[in-house]
Amino acid sequence: EGGDLVTAVKEFRKILENQPGQTRVRLELARALMLQGKKGAADYHFRLAQGADDLPPEIAATIKASRRLLHDSREFAFNVDVGFAPDSNITNGTAAETIDIAFGNDRIPLTLDSQARQKSGIGQTIGLSATARLALGEETRLLIESNGNLVNYKGKASDDFFGQIAVGPEFKLSDDTRLSVQAIGNQRFYGGKNALRGGGLRSSLTHVFGDDTRAGLTIDARRNQSALNAGNSGWQMGATATAERVIGKSAIASAAAFARRDLLKLAAYSGKEFGVNLGVGAELPLGLVGGISGGVSRATYDAPLQLFGNAARKDWRFNARAQIGLRSIRLLGFSPSITYNFSRVQSNLTLYKSQRHRVQFAVARYF
Repeated sequence: EGGDLVTAVKEFRKILENQPGQTRVRLELARALMLQGKKGAADYHFRLAQGADDLPPEIAATIKASRRLLHDSREFAFNVDVGFAPDSNITNGTAAETIDIAFGNDRIPLTLDSQARQKSGIGQTIGLSATARLALGEETRLLIESNGNLVNYKGKASDDFFGQIAVGPEFKLSDDTRLSVQAIGNQRFYGGKNALRGGGLRSSLTHVFGDDTRAGLTIDARRNQSALNAGNSGWQMGATATAERVIGKSAIASAAAFARRDLLKLAAYSGKEFGVNLGVGAELPLGLVGGISGGVSRATYDAPLQLFGNAARKDWRFNARAQIGLRSIRLLGFSPSITYNFSRVQSNLTLYKSQRHRVQFAVARYF
């Protein structure tokens, strides 16, 4: 109330470090952040406070109005994280030393070279994401979204860079519903070579139910070209349905279901994939922020690879992720975090069976 917003934010954060369920304190923190112009952080804390069961109706209405105002007025967001990541399988390859290939009616063993097999390493990582919403009219914004990830390993063979940008209008259909239609472009370099380049269209619809549940549907279609393998060039189409809900007073649960169809130049690389992912993230005592998630999908391919006989590839794919961050430590706005990622592909073809463990030590800042 005296205008010392910096001290106010520090004091409110200290309380929440040990008592993340203090709704009143979280509301005061959100208000102080909003007065500082930190709209993204303010909206995050308003959203958690909104999930409390004991809010008076007038307070709930004020929070909802504040969040709408923040969303409508927030023009820019930018996130960055840098770190390093020990990885058990930087090639995402199989642990097998040999595979059987078809030779007429017989099968003969083939010894795999090192690039096709599992290999460990430590990579330097950089992740960036940025969003801009620029007013085009009272209920319309120009939505610009971009993100990129870079992993650099010793040598060049496994270096991986992916970047993407989407641009198009976002329409406010009601206070709780928004629709965007964007042109999208993407680029991936692997081992210093053009692995994938393409573009297409993406449309997203989001709706807020009540005060603490948000659902969305995204449909995406794009055409890619690959200089590494011409057989991977072609159309990729997908749809993802998501839902998020605040649980308790300091956690957000999420669920997603997706379907993807690849129509590529080589039928053996074309196929379908369906899957689900579940997760929860929460603010914990001692200033910790944690999250866990996991998912499973089923992928089937249209035709067999002649090298392996008459069996088309079929995969079960599993993934899990756990993250812990220490927001009570801030150096130039950056906070440390540790993230563990696990993935496993169980395939009917030995060449595509793989397992991967990756731990990332990073510092992140959210602008």
